[in-house]
Amino acid sequence: MNKPIRVMLVDDHTMVRKGLATFLKIFDDLKLAGETGSGTDAIELCVKIQPDVVLMDMVMPDMDGAEAARKIHQKVPHVQVIMLSSFKDGNLVKKALEAGAIGYLLKDVSADELARAIRLAHAGRATLSPEVAQSLVETANLPPAPGLDLTEREREVLSLMVDGLSNIQISVKLGVSSSTIKSHVSNVLSKLGVASRTEAVSLALRTHIVP
Repeated sequence: MNKPIRVMLVDDHTMVRKGLATFLKIFDDLKLAGETGSGTDAIELCVKIQPDVVLMDMVMPDMDGAEAARKIHQKVPHVQVIMLSSFKDGNLVKKALEAGAIGYLLKDVSADELARAIRLAHAGRATLSPEVAQSLVETANLPPAPGLDLTEREREVLSLMVDGLSNIQISVKLGVSSSTIKSHVSNVLSKLGVASRTEAVSLALRTHIVP
């Protein structure tokens, strides 16, 4: 008989961990290897006990699941991490997958579906809840965030616009001609899709394009 898959639980809610521990007892091929309520502690525990699969909460107070997954992936790359979350936001899913998670499931997943995902993860295969996959697709189809295509100089000019400097003041500060600054400002407005300096400044502050 094959050895059971050793599963580690990471969730800051004790009742969730207890529920998952009970779930693992249902299946002969799954075994609780350890548990913790902290993303920070999860890294150390994972290195110590070397589980096969980690079920990781995405949102925790000390360190989010994605960051914990990234550090686990760096220290023990053979350990597979499945995110088990209440949130299906596409950006969160993307963040988790980029951190090295092999799966992302919602917490209302059935016991059989979760067990299947753990087995697939152990075999190196990914699993996403259907709603999560849909959210990821929708996020991928969103237009890019404003300001991503600004050059470093244009970003610098925008930052000075936010500070309230005029074209002439910006040209003096950057040591270039006012006509050059006028051209940069025109490019900034065009790339941000706005009609005026005021709109550009408002958008920059609202979307944190510049610090």
